[in-house]
Amino acid sequence: MPLTTTAIGAFPKPDYLELPDWFGDPAGTDTTNPTGHWAEAVEKLGDELDGLLERATRDVVNDQVEAGVDIPTDGEMPRENYIHYHCRHLLGIDFDHLSDRDARAGDYLTRVPTSVGPISLGREYITTDWKRAQACTKRPVKITLPGPMTTADTTGDVYYNDDEKRGAAYADALNVAIRALADAGCKHIQLDEPVFVRYVPAVLEFGIENLERAFHRCPKSVTRTLHICCSYPGLLDATDCPKGPKEAYLQIAPDLDHSSIDAVSLEDAHRSNDNKLFEAFEKTTVILGCFDIGKSRVETVDEIRDRLRSVLQHIDVERLMVAPDCGLGLLGRGLAIEKLRNLSAAAKSI
Repeated sequence: MPLTTTAIGAFPKPDYLELPDWFGDPAGTDTTNPTGHWAEAVEKLGDELDGLLERATRDVVNDQVEAGVDIPTDGEMPRENYIHYHCRHLLGIDFDHLSDRDARAGDYLTRVPTSVGPISLGREYITTDWKRAQACTKRPVKITLPGPMTTADTTGDVYYNDDEKRGAAYADALNVAIRALADAGCKHIQLDEPVFVRYVPAVLEFGIENLERAFHRCPKSVTRTLHICCSYPGLLDATDCPKGPKEAYLQIAPDLDHSSIDAVSLEDAHRSNDNKLFEAFEKTTVILGCFDIGKSRVETVDEIRDRLRSVLQHIDVERLMVAPDCGLGLLGRGLAIEKLRNLSAAAKSI
């Protein structure tokens, strides 16, 4: 049976949408200033912004659909990165008071906004982003949001001084956004938690609990998706990316399988997983990363198909979906489309 395909989040911004993001920074996603120029660019675009966002979203959704993606995303067109755009809509986060942060277990040093008071959703915004994308296609559009632990790891803090409490506050704010999305009709909602491979004890102690908190009272009609890559490379074809340990997947898989998460997205193309990992998911759908988003080399249809057939020896076909390892912002439009086409062709040939 053909396997369902989806994207993970980011898509390269068209040149006419002059909003900065960390993929276009000279330092790439390793930039030490991930939020510095977004607000200025938004102000400069002024009344043109809404029209440009509609055009860009339509173009990137169409690119995904034409490449064969069954569940596209909005490409994260309004965002400077997948985390801090969400934070701009939270009360209690100060973008002028920046903190030096050793993120991802010390692998990245960056200057980030700071929690300075109680965190809550200040202005509901994400349903607008979803509706903009969903209007472009009859296929269901997935919306992505940064998970509580990853958001906490990529912001400073002078208020909570407690990772568990701060994560719970981020989860409560996410819950408001998620329930608004569900009420609007969104059927696929994804939380991104790449730091789950960095802090396994904390994940087991409270990280998964905060996912449950974020999805609390979310209707069963919504597919609750969790994305866990092992970190973006800094630049395309970089050779020294400080990836998180893929072995963490197996350590947290049993607890995730007993949670309310419906589907877990795992990186597999950059570094192939041991197939016993897929047997650890007895009820959860696995979204398998089938091409490397940090390499310009295009994986062939045969390579992707062979990997899928291997994994299908260890998981039921109805619980396997196909995706890239992560978002596509580093690739540029041409490479992103070429890789997606091969991914879709392989998935449809199973």
